[in-house]
Amino acid sequence: MPEDLEKQYQAKGLLRAEMARRNSSYEDLAEKLKGIGVEENPKNFSNKVGRGSFTAGFFLQCLEAIGCKSVRIVDGSDD
Repeated sequence: MPEDLEKQYQAKGLLRAEMARRNSSYEDLAEKLKGIGVEENPKNFSNKVGRGSFTAGFFLQCLEAIGCKSVRIVDGSDD
């Protein structure tokens, strides 16, 4: 699998995991994004995350909106 595709899957997984930890749905997060000035339709947001096709900036906006201050990135190798 190409490395960029692997990174898209990793980013998608990280965002979904953080949403799950906070029991946040796509609708919840779309509403929270509005609170920080980012207009995102819940359906489009769901599709974007499902594809993993979002920018690093959008990823950080999502983390900010759900109150996530840090994420642990594990690449599968020994720590």
